[in-house]
Amino acid sequence: MTELWNERFTRPELLARVGRLAQAGGVRLVTLEDGNERGVRVLEFRTGTGFQFDVMVDRAMDIGRCELNGMALGWQSNAGFPGPWAYEPEGLGWLRGFGGGLLTTCGLDHTMFMADDSAEHFGYPAFKTQTFGLHGRISYTPARLTGYGERWEGDQCTLYATGEMTQARVFGEQFVLRRRIEARLGESHLRIHDEVENIGNAPTPHMYLYHVNVGFPVVDDGAELLVPASNPVARGAHSAEGYTRFHGPEAGYVEQVTEHDVAAEADGSVPVAIVNRARGIGVYEVFNQNQLPHHFIWRMLGRGTYVVGIEPSTNSTSGRLADKAQGKLTVLEPGQCRAYDLELGALNGAAEIDVFANRVAAARGRQDVSDAGVASPRPAPVSS
Repeated sequence: MTELWNERFTRPELLARVGRLAQAGGVRLVTLEDGNERGVRVLEFRTGTGFQFDVMVDRAMDIGRCELNGMALGWQSNAGFPGPWAYEPEGLGWLRGFGGGLLTTCGLDHTMFMADDSAEHFGYPAFKTQTFGLHGRISYTPARLTGYGERWEGDQCTLYATGEMTQARVFGEQFVLRRRIEARLGESHLRIHDEVENIGNAPTPHMYLYHVNVGFPVVDDGAELLVPASNPVARGAHSAEGYTRFHGPEAGYVEQVTEHDVAAEADGSVPVAIVNRARGIGVYEVFNQNQLPHHFIWRMLGRGTYVVGIEPSTNSTSGRLADKAQGKLTVLEPGQCRAYDLELGALNGAAEIDVFANRVAAARGRQDVSDAGVASPRPAPVSS
């Protein structure tokens, strides 16, 4: 059954009470028509609980605006969500269209800071080296929208969208990202299933990162990070001490990145959240450590740019060249595919926050037992 407004409904009971499903929730395709976002297609999802989010069809089907009962969950920047035609691939040009939103996907062949690397594996004499800008190209890639709408299975209604993003060049990488996004009517979270396939004929390096951006009013003075982690390491000239607690905006703040070892549940799931107990609201993610073995925290607590990133990744913050030198860079053979799963959602009220905090503590307990050599080893990574 579907639970809405503290009542439970069968499909016939609900549909007998509404003119059409959109009265309770649904998915609507719109096009933005002003400013630098003009022409960008958006799928608006409403689950009926006050949980609403935008799927930016022309921006890799990333998650833009996301709210619960009118309270923003994801951060948004002044850059907005311009279409892919505004992409500046060189250097830090990626930042000119980094609108934030709840999710920005990074990859498919590069993440992290800029790098120059060999392109000789593509076998084209004029293409000996390749220059990569910040975080790769995929977040600026428009989708071929293959489906969206509402699907009933018994008395449960699922809102969904599916699409394909192709990142390809002649004598270069040839990837396709197939993305499926689902959210159930009556629930306050969404699930993403991604499949990245090498559709070319040359073995090609692959890197992937979910840039999950949590903002005000969840992030504020006194907010905290819930994560089953140990061994925090600061990536830069700052201390990792106190990185799980957040303060109000500061003038002149310089971004901080902290990487850590995360513990997983029995099936490989890793629960992470940022919660604001004073406001009774939180944002959570659940990813799979078998698919994304690395996780780091981006703290940018400056005025205006006031955001915390909780970021699962295939690779460490060391970057492409360091991982390549250590043999840690994934290479997809022609026809090879990698799958990724991510759940993003809201925590509404003290009870939901406490339940999630207990889940995180339980995962951390598994890590403590494992580190003591008693039981519960961490899941082995899935071979690529």
